[in-house]
Amino acid sequence: MMLLSLLANPAVRPDCHQQRKTPALSVPIRRKMVRCTEGISLWLAMMLMLFVHPLYAEARTMDMEQPGQLYLLDSKSAWQEPALVLDSQFSVSVTGLLAQTRLTRTFRNTSDEWQEGIFVFPLPEQATVYGLTMTVGDRRIVGQLQPKAKARETYEQAKDAGQKAATMEQNRPNLFTSRVANIAPGEDVTVEVDYQQPVTYRHGQFELRLPTTLTPRYMPGAPLPVPETAWQSGWSVPTTQVADAGEISPFTVRSGDVAPDSHRAEISLTIEAGLELADVSSPSHPLRVDLSGTRAEVAPEEGAILMEQDVIVRWKPKASQAPAAALFHQQWQGEDFLMAMVLPPATTGQVLRRELLFVIDTSGSMAGESIRQARSALLRGLDTLRPGDRFNIIQFNSQAHALYLEPVPADGHYLARARQYVQDLEAEGGTEMTGALTLAMGMDSQESGGLVQQMVFMTDGAVGNESALFDQIRNGLGNRRLFTVAIGSAPNMYFLREAARWGRGQYTAVHNTEDVDSALVKLFAAMEAPVMTDVTVEWPEASAEAVPAKPGDLFHGQPLVQVVRGVPGQGELTVSGKLAGGRDWVTRLDLASAADGQGLDRQWARGRIDGWMDAARLQNREPDEAAIVALSLRHGVMSPFTSFVAVEERVSRPQSEHLEQASVPTLLPAGSQPGMLRYPQTATYGPLMTALGLVGLMFSLAIVMLNRRQTL
Repeated sequence: MMLLSLLANPAVRPDCHQQRKTPALSVPIRRKMVRCTEGISLWLAMMLMLFVHPLYAEARTMDMEQPGQLYLLDSKSAWQEPALVLDSQFSVSVTGLLAQTRLTRTFRNTSDEWQEGIFVFPLPEQATVYGLTMTVGDRRIVGQLQPKAKARETYEQAKDAGQKAATMEQNRPNLFTSRVANIAPGEDVTVEVDYQQPVTYRHGQFELRLPTTLTPRYMPGAPLPVPETAWQSGWSVPTTQVADAGEISPFTVRSGDVAPDSHRAEISLTIEAGLELADVSSPSHPLRVDLSGTRAEVAPEEGAILMEQDVIVRWKPKASQAPAAALFHQQWQGEDFLMAMVLPPATTGQVLRRELLFVIDTSGSMAGESIRQARSALLRGLDTLRPGDRFNIIQFNSQAHALYLEPVPADGHYLARARQYVQDLEAEGGTEMTGALTLAMGMDSQESGGLVQQMVFMTDGAVGNESALFDQIRNGLGNRRLFTVAIGSAPNMYFLREAARWGRGQYTAVHNTEDVDSALVKLFAAMEAPVMTDVTVEWPEASAEAVPAKPGDLFHGQPLVQVVRGVPGQGELTVSGKLAGGRDWVTRLDLASAADGQGLDRQWARGRIDGWMDAARLQNREPDEAAIVALSLRHGVMSPFTSFVAVEERVSRPQSEHLEQASVPTLLPAGSQPGMLRYPQTATYGPLMTALGLVGLMFSLAIVMLNRRQTL
């Protein structure tokens, strides 16, 4: 600015003509040069204005359609403190291979207005929701499962009538929305959600993950008009690729932006393993553990925790107690259900030569701790390469870029350059996975013949167009296998797990940088070769309905888990397959030895629904909604086409009282950059500010030219 002032003010400008040694130009020549410069400046200014206008429009569109505000916004005023305080309690009971959870949410209205609360929240990616109860004072209202459209209508009618009402619906298998209507000023309304999830068992260790927040998701595609009837509550608008973007984009805030007692969760976990336990631990939170034989009582050491990251609990049986198989049996409404877990023996096969593509997410949602974890994981992956392998690295954000034009030999020169490349990676931009997958799946080289082709995809999975990406993986992967690495404190595990399944690979999760080695060692050991292929499961009843209907290949440390309907607890189960090296393997289990189980009917129904959804995707058709709704209602489990709704009969809110709407935010995931509080789709103000700066510079230059002309 000082330089511009000096140039624009002849009184203080140094007399450059007196300092020059060369002869001064004549006045006519100088005037001609000034007029020429003015003409060029005018044309440049016009071009810059044409360039700035679309940038201004784009930035305004971004600001209007994706506000990403830090505080709740109601119809009366702009920035406000949140109207609702949120308390949560997770009460978890693990028996065998299933965990039953009662999640209690309390919405406390701290404003002087009647409120409708909206909360978008994650659940485990394999959660089966089977109950909803609303409590107001001493009144408990049990929710009913209805077709989604009918549940919405029931809720809206109750809300308009002034009745207390709560509803919950599934946006994704791991993302749900709860709405609570007509919360009076100063009143508490509690909503209880009952769900179950399978416990993960791999490499001799059980694991349970409880999500408490989510990473803001990238919504690709062009914006669409918002229907007046849409349940729009997020920072995004619907797009051509994510039609429900407005429903899965809750506002993200820091813990200091909500009340001090809000967004905290109490967690109590009871484990009845049926096996003598050696250890209970967590990579996410210090734990208080009361361990006694086969039973453990677990809770976070700090008490109520901030809802800013997944809670992960792991437990190991004693080495002599590690199970190779397990059976559970349940009778439900006169029908028999069985769950079987079988772990094939560990084998050492031939070391395979591989062509390995590392794909790393460097988008803005990975900024902070996540990109550090991803860099560590990728460097660890490079260390596993052997002579004879080939590799390449692809990074993606708004665009995808490959380090090399094609896979190169895993030798010193190429690896040294790759390691430096990885260390320099930074996170910024959007999460355009489609381009990264296209680049990776189309990358072949003449030297790839005879190599096992594998892809390792490292990401937080923060995308809203999961279904389209699954189709791309299924249709374009070819002979490659896709292995996924979940990065960050709150990754989209649904995307990571399903992408690996459609890619005929395996997934793992890295919760922090200390967790990288243990997670990656197990993944790369599994990538050497499947432990067992051509897996066949034979139940004694020919009419048995099993889920999954056909198991895939099993990797090192990964058991076969199958749930079946229509088989009594008697007879023999036979599991067979081919181990690494082509050796046949078979085992038989006596069904009469099955332990008592619970929730197997719900687990079977959820698996059956998932199977029907998969079949529709494979056949490129719409799923059979009527069949899914019928099965969902029969077993009382939520589906993509059914929702829970609870309505109190009495009227609470007088019609004269106006009902406000408050969207309850989620907390910024631990380790994330504060910039994620505003999560733009593709546009930013950067280009606009640069262009405006250039325009200002052009006007300053024009002023200088005008002053010079006046002095001539």
